[in-house]
Amino acid sequence: MTDHYIRAITKSGGIRILACSITGLASEICTLQQASATVCVALGRGLAAGALMGGMLKGDQRIALKFEGNGPLRKMIIEADGDGALRACCGNPSAEAEPVDGRWNVPGVLGRAGFLTVSKDHGFGGLPYQGMVQLQSSEIGDDLALYLTESEQIPSAVGVSTLLDQKGAIAICGGFLVQAIPNKANDAEISAILERISSLRPIAELLAEGGTDGLLEALLAGIEYNRLESRELFFRCGCSREKVSQALHSLGAEGINELRESDGHAEVTCEFCQQKYRFEAAELQSLELLAVTGTAATH
Repeated sequence: MTDHYIRAITKSGGIRILACSITGLASEICTLQQASATVCVALGRGLAAGALMGGMLKGDQRIALKFEGNGPLRKMIIEADGDGALRACCGNPSAEAEPVDGRWNVPGVLGRAGFLTVSKDHGFGGLPYQGMVQLQSSEIGDDLALYLTESEQIPSAVGVSTLLDQKGAIAICGGFLVQAIPNKANDAEISAILERISSLRPIAELLAEGGTDGLLEALLAGIEYNRLESRELFFRCGCSREKVSQALHSLGAEGINELRESDGHAEVTCEFCQQKYRFEAAELQSLELLAVTGTAATH
């Protein structure tokens, strides 16, 4: 089955649930990033979180999750578009941390001190909305749930999981997001779902056995719900030569001149897809002239 999410709501209209499976997508992105085993686990969980948040977007809306910590990974950025596109990058993909009690040490690689910043572009042309919380556990799902509960005032539970095979490749990746809709959720349903979550079998196990439908059923056993939609998820990078040209233009005439005189060219690598863009001396000279005259770059 292709990577996807499903979205549902209880028949009372009080609780929203999303479940996603992104094994292929997470594997593709971790390969692009040349991620270590522990970073694969962290990045896979982050991508699952991004997929779930993206499942609440519409049209040309976009959301970005930025985890920044004091660990060797340094940062992890996940972006999701309303049409199902995902991409991600990290500061130090080769970072590692010793396992703790036989578990992958994601807090050790991300760092115990830091911030989660969430930026939302609602597609209206204005500045994106931005919210931030301090990392509490540095476990991806827990900190996202904290952000949703504290910053957006929506009581939420998030579970994300990445399982690696014996070769260190991603075997299963996915997760769930449950939200109590303000002024609609009733205490009985909330208590019932919290009880399901507290006794839930491992997410990877549920996905392996029954996919996203099996995960949804485990969360909502005995609670009536309506399945709203399912959407395919896929990798897409937004980079282009024109955007890189604009980034170089933003360095100003002096910065562009330094590049041209020191190296004779500029090579820029996209941090998401690893595509390389090379600008020769003549192109840099043209950009430098545009910067001097204050003309926008359109290469």
